[in-house]
Amino acid sequence: MDRKYDVTALGELLIDFTENGKSAQGNPVMEANPGGAPCNVLALLNRLGHKTAFIGKVGDDMFGSQLADALSEVGIGSSGLIRDKEIHTTLAFVHTFPDGDRDFSFYRKPGADMMLKKEEIPDEIIRGSRIFHFGSLSMTDEPCREATKYAISLARKSGAILSFDPNLREPLWDSLDTAREMIDFGMRNCDILKISDNEVQWFTGLDDLEKGAEEIRKMYQPKLMLMSLGKEGSVAYSGDARAFVKPFLQEHTIETTGAGDTFCGSVLHYVLTHCEEGAGIRAFSETELTRMLQFANAAASIITTRRGALRVMPSMEEIEALLRERT
Repeated sequence: MDRKYDVTALGELLIDFTENGKSAQGNPVMEANPGGAPCNVLALLNRLGHKTAFIGKVGDDMFGSQLADALSEVGIGSSGLIRDKEIHTTLAFVHTFPDGDRDFSFYRKPGADMMLKKEEIPDEIIRGSRIFHFGSLSMTDEPCREATKYAISLARKSGAILSFDPNLREPLWDSLDTAREMIDFGMRNCDILKISDNEVQWFTGLDDLEKGAEEIRKMYQPKLMLMSLGKEGSVAYSGDARAFVKPFLQEHTIETTGAGDTFCGSVLHYVLTHCEEGAGIRAFSETELTRMLQFANAAASIITTRRGALRVMPSMEEIEALLRERT
C-alpha cells in the first residue's frame, strides 16, 4: 500500500503564551507561540524532510487563524484541521522557573481541541500514513475521546505503526482515575511508547525508574519504549536491548517547552529511516538504540535554547553539528 504521509498526528493544537521579558512597567510580556505536543512532533519531522499531516480542531478566531498559518508555514498537512465557530481555541500560559522547569495554566473548559467528533476524522489520511501518533489529552473529554479511539482503530486496521506519548497534564483531567484509564488504553494500543520519568513514577507508584519501566514493558509489551529523564538523559528499550545516553546540556537553555516533543519526533525519524516501509517496526540493537538516543537528545537540547517550538525546530545540519562536537 502506497502511504502518502510518513506521520499523521491527532490531538491538541493551541497557543502557548510564554514569558519573554518584562514591559517598561515591570509586567511580564507574554509571547503567543503556536504549540501542542502532536504538532511539535510533526514540525520536527517536517524539518527533517518527512511528509506529515495533522488532525484536530481550533476555534474560528484569531488564534485559530494563527495556528492554521503556522501549520502551513512549517509544511504540516492541514486538510484534517477543522475550525469550530462556537468554541474558542485552547490557550496555555507557561511560567518558566529559573531551573527551566515549567508550570502550566490552561484555558480549556471547553477548548476547541476537545470538540473533535468521530465523524470528522478523515479516514483516508490515517489509512495513508506509515505512523499514527497520539497523546492522552485528546481523551480527556467527549466527543474527542471517541474520535481518538476511532482514529486509533483505523490506524491499527490500516497496518500503521502506532506511537503514543501520554504527556500527562494533571490540571486538564477532571479525575486522575480517568487519566490512568485513558493512558492505560493508549499504552495497550501502541507500538512505540515515549514516556517521561515522572509519568512512570505516577503510573506505577514506583520510585525506582528501572523497576517502573520494566513493569510497564511487562504489562504492555511496546515494541520500542523510550523513557526521558530530563537533565539526566534518556533510556530506550527494544526486545532484550537497552541503551542509556546522557543529555547534551546547553549553557544557553531558555526553557524546556517542546523538548520532549522534539525528542519524540527524532525517535520517529529514526524509525522511519531504519524500518522497511510496510513491514512495521523491527527490533533494534543496543548500538542502534544508542545512536537513536544520541540524535534525539541532541535535537531536544537545541530546542531548549529557543523560545517556543513549532516554528523553530532544529535542522538536520544543526543536530549533526552538535553530535560531531559532543560525541
